[in-house]
Amino acid sequence: MVLGQSGRRVLTPEATRLAVWGDPIAHSRSPLLHAAAYEMLGLDWSYDRRRVDADGFAAALADLGAEWRGLSLTMPLKVVAHDAARTLDRRARLTGAVNTLLLAAGGPRGFNTDVGGIVRALAEQGVTSAARARIVGAGATATSALVALSEIGTTEVDVVARRPHAVDALDALGRALGVAVTATPLTASGVEPVSVTIATLPGDAPVADAAADALAAAGGPLLDVVYGHWPTALSRAWERASQPAASGLGMLLHQAVLQVRVFVSGDPDAALPDEEAVVAAMRGALDPEH
Repeated sequence: MVLGQSGRRVLTPEATRLAVWGDPIAHSRSPLLHAAAYEMLGLDWSYDRRRVDADGFAAALADLGAEWRGLSLTMPLKVVAHDAARTLDRRARLTGAVNTLLLAAGGPRGFNTDVGGIVRALAEQGVTSAARARIVGAGATATSALVALSEIGTTEVDVVARRPHAVDALDALGRALGVAVTATPLTASGVEPVSVTIATLPGDAPVADAAADALAAAGGPLLDVVYGHWPTALSRAWERASQPAASGLGMLLHQAVLQVRVFVSGDPDAALPDEEAVVAAMRGALDPEH
């Protein structure tokens, strides 16, 4: 242990390099978030970004030296990172996706911090439990959303998707989690009320006003995982319905907090030293006007 610049006692790193990989990657805000955290913690760690596609992932990973401590992974690398991990946390096993690799002795350890990021982002909206919820979209992020909802006690989830068969994998996961999953077409003009909605569609995905308004009228608070294309068609509908809607910035922040925990201690459940101050610094880096 040593004293960091802030006077806090921090771990002396054996390896000091980290990065976020994906394709595309230039838009990533992860370097801002992680740099703020490590400065607050007094850790002289570097955190960069690198464009890596799925085909090049294995070679890029094998080329890393002993100075590398970990990686954050975004699309399209979450599945190949899952396959490369020697060990997986529960959330990674359930979702089949890894967004965090700790490069530890014995091989990479894989984690999915997106699930916890969603749970914590929902809590910031005042949603800590919901018996019935809705997910809009049936892609990869919907899997993390379903696991997150199960963790706050949700037992019924309606998945709204353009292609009903895309819900099959979520239905199977729901059965494993004890969550009843139903499928509703995105074109539906009427839906049953739910306590909260999580949107996982791409930011530029077109949604007809009639369908969006129907979802907003019966959707409770909205957590839209998009943050780069804001407002979205759904968030505009929630505004028209005078319902609360939050972008994915909260999820982005909190999944990064859990990543920092992994990189510092190896445990996403182990709080950081003076974590409240670390989170505030990361939030400030994400939104300087906050």
